[in-house]
Amino acid sequence: MVIGICPTVDFAFKLLFGSPEHTRITIHFLNAILGAAIRITAITIRNPFLGKETEEDKLSILDIVATDEHGRIINIEIQTTVPAGMHQRLCYYVSSLYSRQLTEGAKYSSLNAAISICVLTKPMYPDDSRLHLDFRLREASGLLLTDDLQVHLLQLSNLTATVQNVFEATPIEKWACFLLNADKMTLDDVRRLFHEVEFSEAAGVLDMISKNPEQLQQYEARLKFQRDEAARLEGAISEGIRQGRAEGRQEGLQEGIEKGIEKGIEKGIEKGTLIGRITLLQELLGILEPTVQELTSLDEAQLSEMAEELKRRLRTRGV
Repeated sequence: MVIGICPTVDFAFKLLFGSPEHTRITIHFLNAILGAAIRITAITIRNPFLGKETEEDKLSILDIVATDEHGRIINIEIQTTVPAGMHQRLCYYVSSLYSRQLTEGAKYSSLNAAISICVLTKPMYPDDSRLHLDFRLREASGLLLTDDLQVHLLQLSNLTATVQNVFEATPIEKWACFLLNADKMTLDDVRRLFHEVEFSEAAGVLDMISKNPEQLQQYEARLKFQRDEAARLEGAISEGIRQGRAEGRQEGLQEGIEKGIEKGIEKGIEKGTLIGRITLLQELLGILEPTVQELTSLDEAQLSEMAEELKRRLRTRGV
């Protein structure tokens, strides 16, 4: 029987890479992404997966924060959409991990590296065909300033390896292939195609979700949320296109049509993304209102202000 649990659903992703009982999986994944320059042999999960304690509780924050034996702080997350402000968001997260280490009286030299790893099911850079993008602080000529701030993107849609040739793939390609195909495999398929024991353990974690009624219910709730979020974004894009075409027709020129569509798409995506972000933050905080219908009546400035306030409240709850 196929596993049937998709690792790119954030619930399954955090259970896979954010469980103290399965740090071997996380270590193997991190070494695949970060390379062999500084090998990781031990990590501590700083915000372990907890799920829900009661039916009234909402899921905890689904990013994974870990510290390796070298003191590096590593954030791991999965994104099934590329929301507006994603570039700034990645910079903000990794900078926060870095700056929060400095306590009063501490020296700058005591700071440890902060690393953010974002797995993307949709490309953040559609024109770049690379699977793995590695961002660091460098001078324009390539001279490295520091390795202390790193952002790694794993663009799953750029994977060229397949299950047929995965045995010859690189560690990064193997993980990308696993994340994209594990739900369609059986446990025996995984053992046959991925010879490293970490992949068999990862498949076992996914299979465990399918057999645990409570975890399966939480997984299906998150899967539904991600699908609804994608549908909202598609709706925003469609509405943006419609508004853009209407604006273009009013201008009466082909140039006006093209500019109107572009402007409408941009506005539609921005507003739809803000509404999606607010509803997610409301869910994490246990806030039931305002509804999506009420949010739609607000302008972008009001939505942005509301989103920032919800993020502030979520941060005060701690990791």
